[in-house]
Amino acid sequence: MQTVANFDRIGEENAFAVLARAGALAAQGMDVINLGIGQPDFPTPENIVEAAVKALRDGQHGYTPATGIPQLREAVSADLHRRFQAEVNPDQVLIVPGGKVTMFTAILMFGEPGAEILYPDPGFPIYRSMIEYTGATPVPIPIREENGFAFSAEETLGLITDKTRLVIVNSPANPCGGVTPKAEIDALVAGLPEHVAIMSDEIYDQMLYDGEEHVTLLGYPEIRNRLILLNGWSKTYAMTGWRLGYSVWPENLYDKARKLAVNAWSCVNAPAQFAALEALTGPQDAVGQMLAEFDARRGLVVDLMNALPGVSCITPKGAFYAFPNVTETGWKAKELASALLEETGVATIGGPDFGVLGEGYIRLSYANSAENIQRAAERMRGFLTKS
Repeated sequence: MQTVANFDRIGEENAFAVLARAGALAAQGMDVINLGIGQPDFPTPENIVEAAVKALRDGQHGYTPATGIPQLREAVSADLHRRFQAEVNPDQVLIVPGGKVTMFTAILMFGEPGAEILYPDPGFPIYRSMIEYTGATPVPIPIREENGFAFSAEETLGLITDKTRLVIVNSPANPCGGVTPKAEIDALVAGLPEHVAIMSDEIYDQMLYDGEEHVTLLGYPEIRNRLILLNGWSKTYAMTGWRLGYSVWPENLYDKARKLAVNAWSCVNAPAQFAALEALTGPQDAVGQMLAEFDARRGLVVDLMNALPGVSCITPKGAFYAFPNVTETGWKAKELASALLEETGVATIGGPDFGVLGEGYIRLSYANSAENIQRAAERMRGFLTKS
């Protein structure tokens, strides 16, 4: 049986393969410490859970508008104004079942054979996977350790051609934890040609440290007519399994995105939307508490990684990932990540799973307890010492 060729171009996110393998090893009796998957280890705050339960009990069991319930779109708009003074029309907010849906929609909208789309490398693997699926040419934006794992505006602008349709940026960034300075974002916006759209993945916008402040691309009115914003609830509110995200679209693209929603998923789970509404409008104490814990773990994981033989690790400024350099261990990154899991029960992700420039690095998520991070580092030390 012959399938359509573009399905053969679909990649995947190897973090889920590692998660499955870690689960299989645990089922066999191995004590596995998972520093691979990018999800908070905290439960969803109780007030958010109760809002979903109440919605179910109140009879919210049916379809909602494809774009999301109006009160949630209004809450997103109000939240963006509260945090960034950004003016966002609720009628340009689209509620979607997870952040990946915004990537898929934007890349599908601009990608086709002959087009070029720029994306971060190392970066979230679904960017490149979906670009290749559309037949467009993926053009990597180098994300370099010597640049603090931030993108360079000059380097990014130098990659743009007359075939470029879309540029994808991500700050704070997965997998490296880099935060791009405002000066670089200013320069990128100033130099972005009129024919190029931009998608800004800001899913980690509240996860910054050391006094860093998030610079949203919503703050640049000169590109609002071609800016797609990606955000959601998964990371900030520990809601990965709820599958909730939102996007902000230019007026001229919004109806195209709405039509895809109608064709592909109809609408987002109704009670989950009421949970998301409570997340934005209810108490925010849990967000600060989770961030403080992530910050403490960040310092711990950096210190522990820098104490390992052959490993160096710069301090991430955002998200909940460290991206230690393992070049001096003598191991290739993916082989090291695999050996650590199979032989020590420590799950990490090899850097090449995030792009060609990820070789020489592994990703560790510090969305795990300090105790488990300490135990994982001890196992890694034992492994690297004997190998």
